[in-house]
Amino acid sequence: MNPVGWILLDLLVMFVAAKVFAEVCERIRQPAVIGEILAGVMLGPHMLGWIGVPSAAFILAFGSDAQAAGHAFDLVIHTVAELGVVILLFHVGLETRLSDLTQTGPRAVLVAIAGIAVPFGLGFSFMAMVQESALVSVFTATVLVATSVGVTARVLRDIGAISLPEARVILGAAVIDDVLGMVVLTVVGAMAGAGGGISVSPDALIRIGVVLVQTAAFIAFVVGVGRRVIGRYSVHLDALKSPGAPFTFAIGIALALAVLSSALGLAAVVGAFLAGMILAEARERYQLEAQVRPLSQLFVPIFFVATGAQMDPMVLSNGSTALLAGALTVLAIAGKIVGGAVGAVGMRTSVGTGRTMAIIGIGMVPRGEVGLVVAGIGHVQGILNDTTFSALIVMTLVTTLVAPPALRALLANDPRLAPAMEGAAVSRE
Repeated sequence: MNPVGWILLDLLVMFVAAKVFAEVCERIRQPAVIGEILAGVMLGPHMLGWIGVPSAAFILAFGSDAQAAGHAFDLVIHTVAELGVVILLFHVGLETRLSDLTQTGPRAVLVAIAGIAVPFGLGFSFMAMVQESALVSVFTATVLVATSVGVTARVLRDIGAISLPEARVILGAAVIDDVLGMVVLTVVGAMAGAGGGISVSPDALIRIGVVLVQTAAFIAFVVGVGRRVIGRYSVHLDALKSPGAPFTFAIGIALALAVLSSALGLAAVVGAFLAGMILAEARERYQLEAQVRPLSQLFVPIFFVATGAQMDPMVLSNGSTALLAGALTVLAIAGKIVGGAVGAVGMRTSVGTGRTMAIIGIGMVPRGEVGLVVAGIGHVQGILNDTTFSALIVMTLVTTLVAPPALRALLANDPRLAPAMEGAAVSRE
């Protein structure tokens, strides 16, 4: 079999394993993303070695140069995984309308800011305390920032709470978290200095200033001008004769903004996310969502499997590594609960301020897609070593596991859900 065949076989194994593990997780009422990550851990080079390792035949195709074969193999898999995360953030953007965010008002912004500041401060302080470099500390703290929109939205939808005021605040704040998390990632990249430190030289400060201006200008231009252009001209897409023209146009916009974002020194996912947000204003929004979903279901699992495959579970057998994972998990959970609760102070609902603060705090706990993207970038760039990266993967898995049952328990006897649950029972009958 030629090299292309071996790559396709690897992708096939990754895809099938992702779907099997995801199905198991769904059946036990856990997010599918956990199964996809665990599939990567199990099949990766650190355990079974079924994926991520070039075969002997693949190596022979490169003249028995194992190193060159390994680099080529990694490049192909990494490219497919990167395409998956670009599509993922584009899809998330499609489901995020600016009008929906503005409806949550300043409360969501306050929750987002507090939910970023507290876990970031805790994460940075802890990593600095254990004598990690400033760059590693900042990168680790950044991973602790982003809330998983998908996990929280799924739980709220399942229990009929998606229309509650707390739910709107949680989802609005989670999206803001993701955007600010990607901005922080971009700034951290500009601050990266030699030897794993953060450069505060005049040149570095100039780079940071340029990055911030570029980021603000890019976001303002895409959101401000892009929305108007899309809103005005999207109606003409139906006049195109080629089949699938709106879908092709949308994917073209996503890839173009991802490329432009990367060229400006931002993460490519920033451009993809913004592309989704401006296209969410188009008349064909729901049609595009339906067309992008199969593409997302095909490529996104590859990203999560590839992320899981980078994790070496054996490092957790080391007591200090397990302790690091436990500490980061506790800080991640406590940081979001405290940050979310602080942001919700004074918010009045029929169940009382205290319970509302608890619901919002717990709802902000799950980490997910954006955090994994940041951790993966840090690991690939050599900023995060295997120990820290594996600890962050464990933190992501645990926060994603513990938040849904805690949120269900908080909302189990909420009188506001009774009409929704009765309506659901009638519809099932």
